[in-house]
Amino acid sequence: MEHKRAPTINDVAAKAGVSAATVSKALNGRDQVRAETRARVLRVAEELGFRPNALARGLLTGRTRTVGLLTGGVDRFSLPVLLGAEDAFGAGEMSVLLCDGRGDAIREQHYIRMLLARRVDGLIVVGTSTDPRPSITGGLPVPVVYAYAPSDDPADVSFVPDDPGGAALAVRHLITRGRRRIAHVTGPMDYLAARDRAAGMRAVLEEAGLPLAGGEVLHGAWSQRWGRRAAELLLAADPKVDAVFCGSDQIAYGFVETAHEMGRDVPGDIAVVGYDNWDVFATEARPPLTTVDMNLDRLGRAAAQHLFAAIDGDTGAGIHRMPCRLVVRDS
Repeated sequence: MEHKRAPTINDVAAKAGVSAATVSKALNGRDQVRAETRARVLRVAEELGFRPNALARGLLTGRTRTVGLLTGGVDRFSLPVLLGAEDAFGAGEMSVLLCDGRGDAIREQHYIRMLLARRVDGLIVVGTSTDPRPSITGGLPVPVVYAYAPSDDPADVSFVPDDPGGAALAVRHLITRGRRRIAHVTGPMDYLAARDRAAGMRAVLEEAGLPLAGGEVLHGAWSQRWGRRAAELLLAADPKVDAVFCGSDQIAYGFVETAHEMGRDVPGDIAVVGYDNWDVFATEARPPLTTVDMNLDRLGRAAAQHLFAAIDGDTGAGIHRMPCRLVVRDS
């Protein structure tokens, strides 16, 4: 059985009565082609079913329609960012090259060189925490967008979750539920996420004229073990606490476990709100946790959409804080 040959640019040129170079210019919107010539070329290309392949389009436009996704590691925070970005690139018919630098600067530089050798049109750099990371933008011939972990250079463009705003959602929810002695148990002080969430909480408490129960923010590891230990410390120091905002769902899960062991009902005696909306903890806790979702897939899509704009010349600068949402369950 004979297969029909796909039409070529020369076929379009012959039928339209122009050169192959004119067809290329017409298909790519170049100004050097008269309007009536472009219309004739487009009509002939449509009649013949001509579709330039990706390589040909790249040669014509100087773009490969390929982007690089460079991450410091694939974990529960970076993965939804990566998936959101990949969805946006797929919708825009862009190919994606994913490289995992694993937090190693030498490995990262190797991948940057490799991606540039592949002539990517742009890069998204995805972090594993919201702590600022060193900029790689200087000297690169393509635009770079940072996601989750912001660049330390204010001239770069970065997309991060609005952690102060997420904390404010959690605490306002507790206040509207009638809670007045609200404590905060969170991760290590040296994490920007922990400091931002604590700042967001304090702002809402001050606005409402309420004290921070326990007198201070309790900092520890991002772990269930710390949540259990914090419950022991907090309930001994301030037995009248009626709500706790936890800086992660892991901490909240551990806190709820020990609160129950100490005879406290959740949420009857103590309401608990977590952070991250990590299903394995948030939905498996008893009761299921009310928590803050950072919308990381949406953040990834926003970063990708900005990279589209940057590839077209609209680079921008500064940090974009993406809104979080409160997921209300039973705690």
